[in-house]
Amino acid sequence: MNTKAAVKVLIPVVLGAAVFSAAVLADSYQYNNALQQKNGGAGGEAMNRTAPEFKNASVHDPSVIKAGDTFYVFGSHLAAAKTNDLVSWDLVATGVTAGNPLIPNVKEELKETLEWAQTNTLWAADVIQLADGRYYMYYNACKGDSPRSALGVAVADGIEGPYKDQGILLKSGMWGEPSEDGTVYDAKIHPNAVDPDVFFDKEGKLWMVYGSYSGGIFILKMDPATGKPLPGQGYGKKLLGGNHSRIEGPYIQYSPETDYYYLFLSYGGLDADGGYNIRTARSKAPDGPYVDAQGQDLIEAKADPALPLFDDRSVEPYGVKLMGSHLFPREEGALGEGPANGYVSPGHNSTYYDDKTGKYFLIFHARFPDRGEHHEIRVHEMYMNAQGWPVAAPLRYAGDSAGNTGRLTKVTAQEAAGTYQLVNHGKDISAEIKESAAIELTKGGRITGAASGTFKLEDGGRAELTLDGTVYHGVFVTGWDEAQQKEVLTFSALSEQGTAVWGVRSGR
Repeated sequence: MNTKAAVKVLIPVVLGAAVFSAAVLADSYQYNNALQQKNGGAGGEAMNRTAPEFKNASVHDPSVIKAGDTFYVFGSHLAAAKTNDLVSWDLVATGVTAGNPLIPNVKEELKETLEWAQTNTLWAADVIQLADGRYYMYYNACKGDSPRSALGVAVADGIEGPYKDQGILLKSGMWGEPSEDGTVYDAKIHPNAVDPDVFFDKEGKLWMVYGSYSGGIFILKMDPATGKPLPGQGYGKKLLGGNHSRIEGPYIQYSPETDYYYLFLSYGGLDADGGYNIRTARSKAPDGPYVDAQGQDLIEAKADPALPLFDDRSVEPYGVKLMGSHLFPREEGALGEGPANGYVSPGHNSTYYDDKTGKYFLIFHARFPDRGEHHEIRVHEMYMNAQGWPVAAPLRYAGDSAGNTGRLTKVTAQEAAGTYQLVNHGKDISAEIKESAAIELTKGGRITGAASGTFKLEDGGRAELTLDGTVYHGVFVTGWDEAQQKEVLTFSALSEQGTAVWGVRSGR
């Protein structure tokens, strides 16, 4: 079963695998052998393939689900898009207006929600298929300048709707009044009832994780028969955050290969200068505790109430940072104009695991250098490093219609040798766009240039890199470079401090 819905009903969605199937590894070796035979090694000119035909769509906060052979993402502003290949997207719906096929009479259908939140739009939605075969859309609305929000559920027989409201599940922001747990609402302690993700754990129990800024990220036990919270929980159990720390967009998935639950989060602000970045932590239980690569419990990740609102410095040491704002500048002589590859404030992700191919995907929205607040859906493959932490491919997913872009690539030091553009994503939350710098990997396993050190290749395409004294564990994978218009060798790795580095083979 490949759909998010079916996987969530029958087996939990998987974030990634510490050990890839024999078939996937065999494909990797076969691809590498073909590459060597055709081009004299993985470090040479890339294997010929048809250039992918990307078709982009704008859905903020995309949450992925697969129905049949089609992937869907649902996001903010009642927007949705679909694709058969994760490369070419078509918009299904957008706008909280009459005639939106998801909820045609949305202003009347969700009148109570919109009036409570004092807004005319909706925030990040999540859709799941439950055992009755119907699709459950968890919608939410927020005032925006305060955590006055409402989160509810609507149900449809088909994934594209129309969805019928089943009522509000949670409210927040009721200043001076009793909250869902019976105490007077306090925005530093209680959650903002937005950004839901509903999922099954390995025992088949249903949960909902949610929250944004305010009192933090919370998790609730849900009734799989109704799709609603089990009674008597209030807001549920707190996982992290609080004191208005800028952490939101939680998404949890279980990996049977590592037997960990992975909690994805977005830190910072979503706008172009907000420093949005994607992080993760893991736990042996769906309701925590979640720890990062340094062993830090994320329950300690919260702002200092003695400091001004949105204190990023107190939370940025926590979590494994997978991706932030970055830029691979266009090299001299490369095709096109403007920046080559890069994102500004990537975030609010979901993930998808394909149990037939063993592939893992990270789906998120991104803004772009020099393009203001324009945003689009982006998809990157993910892999597990030797420590069981996910690493994201440096280049966007380009499909498998020709070639095997994205396979783990078994290379020798001689094949890996060459010039790479290196990005270090750091651990900070800032508007800084991390720009790449050139490094050289030598046939002898040394690294010189903007960073110095060594690299060591391991089985199955995995690698250990030491850069300026810090050790990183990751993978070598092929990727489609849009600027060079060819497949190139790349690497992605994480340090024990939870910092990601990416390398993209240069055209030089």
